[in-house]
Amino acid sequence: MSSSLTISTGDASRLGANVRPDGINFALFSAHASKVTLCLFSADGQTETARLDLPARTGDIWHGFVSGLRPGQLYGYRVDGPFAPHQGHRFNYHKLLIDPYARELFGTIIQHDAIFAYDLSHPDKDLSVDTRDSAPYIPKCVARESITPPAFNKPSTSWENTIIYEAHVKGFTQGNSQVAPDARGKFSGLKSPAVINYLQELGVSAIELLPIQSFFSEPRLIELGLTNYWGYNPFNYFTVHQDYGDADEFKAVVQALHAAGIEVIMDVVYNHTAESDERGPTLSYRGIDNASYYALQENKRFYVNHTGTGNTLNTAHPEVLALTIKSLHYWAEEMGVDGFRFDLASTLARGDDGFDHRSDFLVACENDPILSKCKLIAEPWDIGPGGYVLGQFPKGWRGWNDRFRDSVRSFWRGDAMAHKELAARLLGSADIFDHSDKSAHSSLNFITSHDGFTLNDLVSYQHKHNHANGENNRDGHNHNLSDNMGVEGPSDDVKINNARLQRKKNLLASLLLSQGTPMLLAGDEFGQSQNGNNNSYCQDNDITWLNW
Repeated sequence: MSSSLTISTGDASRLGANVRPDGINFALFSAHASKVTLCLFSADGQTETARLDLPARTGDIWHGFVSGLRPGQLYGYRVDGPFAPHQGHRFNYHKLLIDPYARELFGTIIQHDAIFAYDLSHPDKDLSVDTRDSAPYIPKCVARESITPPAFNKPSTSWENTIIYEAHVKGFTQGNSQVAPDARGKFSGLKSPAVINYLQELGVSAIELLPIQSFFSEPRLIELGLTNYWGYNPFNYFTVHQDYGDADEFKAVVQALHAAGIEVIMDVVYNHTAESDERGPTLSYRGIDNASYYALQENKRFYVNHTGTGNTLNTAHPEVLALTIKSLHYWAEEMGVDGFRFDLASTLARGDDGFDHRSDFLVACENDPILSKCKLIAEPWDIGPGGYVLGQFPKGWRGWNDRFRDSVRSFWRGDAMAHKELAARLLGSADIFDHSDKSAHSSLNFITSHDGFTLNDLVSYQHKHNHANGENNRDGHNHNLSDNMGVEGPSDDVKINNARLQRKKNLLASLLLSQGTPMLLAGDEFGQSQNGNNNSYCQDNDITWLNW
């Protein structure tokens, strides 16, 4: 490796790789590092062409300027510092790290033992050190030119006129013969005339997309020959999942949907990352500054796990909060997104004593000139202590109302005394949301979502059938309030099928006629089935692709 490049001080004014007329400025946050090295790569991402130590540190921002570099330059970081897991530090200079502020990635993560900072075969597990270079298996960051955010002509639909349609980018169009073959399952499929006309005829005002930010499948799933299909396992918050297309294609989708009067809401996952617990891979944040990016237990070797995924992003840290807010700005301003649904939102709003409705994150959203104008939706729970906080998010937020879901299911199943609960749910769940000057639309009502049975399966299966997930049917909820109406699964009995159809109509009518903001799961309108699988997060196949 040889290079004639030189690096100067640069500045700390903006994190990430910032292209200038005469070169590129690089800036990276790390409070506990002893050295940060910029690694440059050839255009094919295969050869590391230069290593340059960032020469300056302003506060906790390491920075440097390399003259002569052009837009499109591939890069990554190696960060040195103490390897002291019991103190929360897991630096490993042998691992190439993704810039948290990268706007584009080249290549994908390749499952290999080298992406772990410890030796998987060592008896000490995560207390050991792996010295293999992970660069061949890690995507490279791409230095992109900054752009002036375009002027989006957003529909700005009022909440009282909002009907949300929850869909998966791939699953929505993969099986649609009216979409061009090369666009099926991609961003571009969402802007095809057949799709836009369908959404308009259906009468929905917004499409809520399951995660599209870069995500990675858990090693366990890869070993089973499965993938994290839903995408709730992010490793970068500024880049799109490459299987769907690139950022420009996503922006074109947003513009096409806006032109049709349809808003775009992103399902975002700022509660955890794909690096998982102490046994997970080192891709970015863990290797840059583990003790800052993650919430750690008293024994700092281990991670706080309010999310059930292995780690919890530490949004209480100012730099982590800033990363969250700036990435939301990127999607809202540069991509034109109209709103966000926050997965396990309780985690983002935790303080020292549990949920805090005046947490730094919630206050930042409330006071932010961009985010305060976006549609903000909370999944108001996590698995940590006091994590269920339905109705407690601030005015302006909408909350996924699982009590509406359960009450309506229970009533139409014929459960005793269910009508008492139903009355409150049909009237906007005022017992939950009628405080702090909240509107009647604060309750986001749904019967089904990506998480659980489809509407058709709700009236066709008494029990979950998740054997395809590789966990011997142990995963997924057991309490579904479902009713197979006499036969488990598909039936040839006309009476049963007619009864099921009527039940589905009753459920949808209850949803659409209730006070609150309704959300419809894609495919429910035409009887989509997942064969009784109520936890299809790892099924990238006919189980989840809509059967048009």
